[in-house]
Amino acid sequence: MNQHMRPEPVPFADIAAQRRRLGKSIDEAVARVLDHCQFINGPEVAELEAALAKFCGAKHVVSCASGTDALLMVLMAKNIGPGDAVLCPSFTFCATGEVVVLTGATPVFVDVDEVTFNIDPGSLKRGIATARQRGLNPRAIIPVDLFGQPADQDAIGSIAEAEGLFVLNDAAQSFGASYKGRRLGTFGLATTTSFFPAKPLGCFGDGGAIFTDDDALAETLRSIRVHGQGSDKYDNVRIGLTARLDTMQAAILIEKLKIFEDEIAARNVVAERYARGLGNVVTVPRLASGCSSIWACYTIRLPKGTDRDRFAADLKAQGIPTAIYYTKSMHQQTAYRNFPVADGGLPVCESLSADVISLPIHAYLDEPTQERVIKAVRGALQA
Repeated sequence: MNQHMRPEPVPFADIAAQRRRLGKSIDEAVARVLDHCQFINGPEVAELEAALAKFCGAKHVVSCASGTDALLMVLMAKNIGPGDAVLCPSFTFCATGEVVVLTGATPVFVDVDEVTFNIDPGSLKRGIATARQRGLNPRAIIPVDLFGQPADQDAIGSIAEAEGLFVLNDAAQSFGASYKGRRLGTFGLATTTSFFPAKPLGCFGDGGAIFTDDDALAETLRSIRVHGQGSDKYDNVRIGLTARLDTMQAAILIEKLKIFEDEIAARNVVAERYARGLGNVVTVPRLASGCSSIWACYTIRLPKGTDRDRFAADLKAQGIPTAIYYTKSMHQQTAYRNFPVADGGLPVCESLSADVISLPIHAYLDEPTQERVIKAVRGALQA
């Protein structure tokens, strides 16, 4: 290769490779929808919900327009509102706390574990106490399975039970992962996920779903999803949203779900290669005992004193993209900095926000390309 030629850029999440693999099946699925013209609540929506239920073992699946709507719908169904507190990790995407604020309730931000990046049970307990000291009524916990690894369901579940709270699992990055041999989707009161295109199971637009074994909750969610309708379409029995998953996205997801298990296995191979190639130069992610991950992101921690911006620029110059999830934890962001944080502060969230960086990962990252990434990381750290 001519030394002046720029190296071929590595895709961060290769949606195009998956598109090539699925070939005509997606085109045919979309064509079927174009032929029957049932763009809202077409037959593929119920078909997808049944396939997702079978995949994870949940009794009910309510598909919806986004992962954010999924979270919001559950809070609305449980009448969360002013005076209530909902406990959330601060090291997460803003949607986790945003939905709480949208209901009029107060998010109380808690710290995370520095190995798993997931909610820290000790800080969670302190956060519940902080909420009560502020005169708030703690009602729910929204643990997040960050980057694809499940949160500590047993510890969270026992705290929730002892304190009389319900658990709403935010599995926007982790649907397909397992906790102690059980697929996510059947823990807590409900689990939500996102089908944003960059997710391991993503559609070609926005989409989401809610998983629950609670019959009454599922019925309420189906009403909220369509403006709060009752048995008569024009007598709405509660305040709702317009939050349906459109038929086209359902048709696309049905095809993608068929190869999902295979893609999860491939992502795990990629994650293992990274751990072997980088484990002695950076802090690589580690799975908690009994957990599997779908590796929605592969997030490393750089050694102390590394200039993260320069590191990212060095990789970019070699055609290797990186991303930082999240440069600011929620409690550090402009819109959220006046909400309460658990007693003792959130030191782990703050230190993670200062030193994490994510590397390319997807089911189609071949070994030679990944070796390029590993070599570039090692080189940038020596520079």
